[in-house]
Amino acid sequence: MEVLKCTNLKKVIKGKIIVENISFSINKGDVVGFLGPNGAGKTTVIKLILGLIKISGGNVEINGFDIQKDFVKAIEKVGAIVENPDLYMYLSGLDNLKIQANCYKNISRKRINEVIKIVGLENRIKDKVSTYSLGMKQRLGIAEALINNPELLILDEPTNGLDIEGIIEIRNLIKKLANQGMAILISSHNLTEIDNLCNRIIAIKNGKIVANDTIEEFTKDSISSEEAFLKKVGENKID
Repeated sequence: MEVLKCTNLKKVIKGKIIVENISFSINKGDVVGFLGPNGAGKTTVIKLILGLIKISGGNVEINGFDIQKDFVKAIEKVGAIVENPDLYMYLSGLDNLKIQANCYKNISRKRINEVIKIVGLENRIKDKVSTYSLGMKQRLGIAEALINNPELLILDEPTNGLDIEGIIEIRNLIKKLANQGMAILISSHNLTEIDNLCNRIIAIKNGKIVANDTIEEFTKDSISSEEAFLKKVGENKID
């Protein structure tokens, strides 16, 4: 079942084409890695999907609803972290979640308790966020993204800056959510993490898709995902 469908997405800023002909879909239970060199347009595509910037051409459908024509219906089952989680450091994790819950209709205390358990913060949820480790802050950010019980989750660099323990925590959480049927799009520069987490890879260069493959197809005829990336994208680094 398609949760996200992008068709011929295009963004033009001051006469310059930033992205064009971006077409892909994500199904229920998919974990899709989104890769690209610096300036490829990856963040632009994410913002187009989320309705944060205006689409110049093409369209985005989430659960069958067009993001431009029926924004509220399209976005109501989407959770996202773009860049770093937006947290109130002087408040507790619980108070942060209560504030996030107020952005939606009918989020019960039961649901707040559910997401606390999902991300494993039961023992620290009443502590101030300023006392949290980086991994705990990431998990709290994911809890905020999950508060509305989304069917599509978009994560921008979810393991960036984490130690090994934090990476494993986030990796296991993402796998758990996917196994429950959530569609997940992960923007990451860590190809090892993409290998461990994703069943598909989408790579873009100069605003265009250059690969939309399963992990097996992406790495075919290459000794590693890093080599596959260099072959398909022709860059020595990704953002």
